[in-house]
Amino acid sequence: MLQDNNDLVNIITSKGSDAAEGIDQLKNFSFNDFIADLSERLVNFAINVAIAIAVFYIGKFVIHRIYRIVASILVRRQVDNSLTTFILSFVKIVLYFILIITVIGILGIETSSFLALFASAGVAIGMALSGTLQNFAGGVLILLLKPYKVGDYIEAQGYAGYVREIQIFHTVITTYDNKAIIIPNGGLSTSSVNNWSREEYRRVEWDISISYGDNVDTARKAILDMFADDHRIIRQSADETHPDDADTDTATDSPATPDFVPEPKRPGFFRRIFTRKDKVKEALDRWQEAHDHNIKALKPRVTRDPSVVVDDLADSSIKLQVRAWVESSNYWDVFYDYNERIYKELPSHGIHFPFPQMDVHIRQH
Repeated sequence: MLQDNNDLVNIITSKGSDAAEGIDQLKNFSFNDFIADLSERLVNFAINVAIAIAVFYIGKFVIHRIYRIVASILVRRQVDNSLTTFILSFVKIVLYFILIITVIGILGIETSSFLALFASAGVAIGMALSGTLQNFAGGVLILLLKPYKVGDYIEAQGYAGYVREIQIFHTVITTYDNKAIIIPNGGLSTSSVNNWSREEYRRVEWDISISYGDNVDTARKAILDMFADDHRIIRQSADETHPDDADTDTATDSPATPDFVPEPKRPGFFRRIFTRKDKVKEALDRWQEAHDHNIKALKPRVTRDPSVVVDDLADSSIKLQVRAWVESSNYWDVFYDYNERIYKELPSHGIHFPFPQMDVHIRQH
């Protein structure tokens, strides 16, 4: 206990001596010294302000140049407009943030507190806007991976229509009846999207029921004759069609052994830097040609000729399935046109369309 008291007395004594020394220094501090110290501080602050202003304007010039360089690269690469706008905005925001932090540091303000403040604010905002950030991440994935683009006809989240806009947080589609549907990108990036415009060709199918006793060959010939003069119907002209498939049944996709070719080694990063540009381009072209050929070989071999097959022998009708290939843009026009033509023209060939009937027998007692 005595030792503790002695320690406390020593601490109070040392504090008192320090305070006394400070008072003595303050008494010896003249007004001229105060003015000199203030002037020195103001000069240093003015120099820092001048340097900060110079750094800010030089930084703005550098950011502008970087922005233009990135924009020119994206334009030459023919990057999608929506992705270009997002990347440029992101680059500008990040560079200006770095510039502002640098200017604050030059002024002598502690930047660690600002960084901690921004970090805590980012965590709070992220927790409050978790759904919005999910849509943001989905928008970035859509713009990068491009499962669809502006102008495509897609079906997703229970809606179908043409893609009008791809924004960072949502995608706007226009339906056939001209309704604008706004779908969050979070769901689009994690769920199934049916892109009807992705492929160049589509197969149209009709299910036709004819009566028992009608001639199937007559119905088949009548339907194929309808297709004969229609330029919208594709016949053996698609990229996936192979000459040796001419006699194959058009109703099925016949498996085939892929005709692979060995792919040359793709030039690496350092080779593309230290090798002549024309040699690198030639090597890349050879690799891309072989890669595209092998991808094409994986596609199923199908023929594009129209077909009419017996699909089912039902209780009261023979069901024919009619198939024809068209360009994707002509799908619905062809589908509705031949719905009407088949109904109008088949009866003139002696073909009947059955419908449900009920025979009622009355018994008299």
